[in-house]
Amino acid sequence: MLFDAFIIIIALLVFLVVAYPLYFIVIASVSDSTLVSTGQVLFFPKGFSLFGYQEIFQDSRIWTGYKNTIIYSVLGTALNLALTLPAAYVLSRTEFRARRFLMFFFVFTMFFNGGLIPTYLLIKDLNMIDTMWVFIIPFSVNVFNLIITRTFFETSIPKEMYEAAAIDGCSHFGFFMKVVLPLSKAVISVIGLYYLVWHWNDFFTGLIYIRDNNLQPLQLVLRDILISNQVFSEGAGSGGAAGGYAQRYADQIKYGVIIVSTLPILIIYPFIQKYFEKGVMIGSVKG
Repeated sequence: MLFDAFIIIIALLVFLVVAYPLYFIVIASVSDSTLVSTGQVLFFPKGFSLFGYQEIFQDSRIWTGYKNTIIYSVLGTALNLALTLPAAYVLSRTEFRARRFLMFFFVFTMFFNGGLIPTYLLIKDLNMIDTMWVFIIPFSVNVFNLIITRTFFETSIPKEMYEAAAIDGCSHFGFFMKVVLPLSKAVISVIGLYYLVWHWNDFFTGLIYIRDNNLQPLQLVLRDILISNQVFSEGAGSGGAAGGYAQRYADQIKYGVIIVSTLPILIIYPFIQKYFEKGVMIGSVKG
């Protein structure tokens, strides 16, 4: 009984350590920035105001950024899965003699790459600068995710299952589509979430390859809003009163930006949590 109580207390402490920063961001986004910066906001919002969210959602670029990011994330994740899953299945087949040779080249790219300038020149030669395709087609296979998926197929799909299907005349393609994919919901959900979060948070691609404001992803739009708010809060180009007024709400906008950028992913996660729990042990040593 004493041990159970100890475990419960430890679990509660861990939960508080993880949950409180998220809770603080929420209450800070609707509290007076002066009270937040002086440490007076700890458990409940003070000086309640939605000014930060009003300023964020007033900007029409937010909705354009949301639309762009949703398109990039959905199409990009679909392409990632369409390439990663078949490649992982092929590399998991022991009868495929070239799998170790090909896997070496995949792993090699994890340690060595051409660098930013050659990559930029390649993207430019492919005419993807200032296009939506620069978010979707390049870097469409993550080697780490490929290795996780290949390991899952090797350890979780019995070889005898394919042998039984082959006796009935099933091809590798038919076996992959009709047997492997339905049995791989856990790894598909986990890898899909990894890819989705990566696309959603992709800030660097837009910063380097996009100049058209209509193609900017949400993260880049929020960055511009944050920088503009920071400059304004310091009174640049305005009177001292204007700077002081903005400083009062600076933290609201800062924390509001965090909420706006992470909320969609937090909403999606509960729907695939059961698969994520099964998939966190993918690739681990089992005994």
